[in-house]
Amino acid sequence: MRIDQQPRTRWVDQSAFQPRRPDLRLGTRSHRMDRPGTVIGDRIAVQHTVRTSTAEYSLLLNAPEWLGRRGVGEALRDAVAELRAIDLTYGPARPESLVSRLRRGEISPESYPPLADLVDRCAAMRAATDGWFDAWAVPGGFDPGGLLGGWAVERAAARLRAAGVHDYAVLTGADLVVRGHAAHGGPWRVAVHHPADRHRAPLVLEMTAGAVGTSGVSGRQGHVVDPHTGEPVDQMVAATVVGPDLAVADAYATALYAAGPAGLAWFRNGSDYRALFAHRR
Repeated sequence: MRIDQQPRTRWVDQSAFQPRRPDLRLGTRSHRMDRPGTVIGDRIAVQHTVRTSTAEYSLLLNAPEWLGRRGVGEALRDAVAELRAIDLTYGPARPESLVSRLRRGEISPESYPPLADLVDRCAAMRAATDGWFDAWAVPGGFDPGGLLGGWAVERAAARLRAAGVHDYAVLTGADLVVRGHAAHGGPWRVAVHHPADRHRAPLVLEMTAGAVGTSGVSGRQGHVVDPHTGEPVDQMVAATVVGPDLAVADAYATALYAAGPAGLAWFRNGSDYRALFAHRR
């Protein structure tokens, strides 16, 4: 019986990292996956990319051989189906999505348990960020976009675990969730590049469980608004947060991008989340 691992992230000294190739890179124009090296033990290594109407996702599975290629394929299809279903069912831009129907008052959050969970998470992050993440303070009403992508990835990852895959990475844009070990048998080695200074050496993480969420790297001006004024914010280049859950890390990154340096106070007093980058323009 496998015991669920607790979130674990180690910041690696750059000099110690140099001889070792990263498994994943974040903060470049698109996330990059290096091809897996030697697969350790009885494992099945798989890479797959899927596009929905709003995002591109990459899944890396380091599955146990006993699961078999058919079992791995079924786990992968289940995770991909979850990502596609969330895009179709909850996307705010889709007129018939549950979020759009909620905005029009046609349904309540309690009508669908996953929708209730999404709304509850948004409310919790509004409280945790002193209102700087506010899914209700946007034009048109409720819009969970600041954490919807991370929520989708976490739900897809849960599908993988339920199918018996406990070593994986799921990436979208400059965000990721990892768990367990990479194909080489060690922790996932993640190089997080600075969002503006391409000449700066990346920050290197070794992760066996956790998430990295980023806001501001899309290049779109005005995509985050100050929830207190409704005006677009542009004082930050980008904000990157690491922690146990991607939906929470995404929401924190969005709020930090809006609030600026004042938001760094959220990560004190023993918080499970940490700001990696929070740079002014």
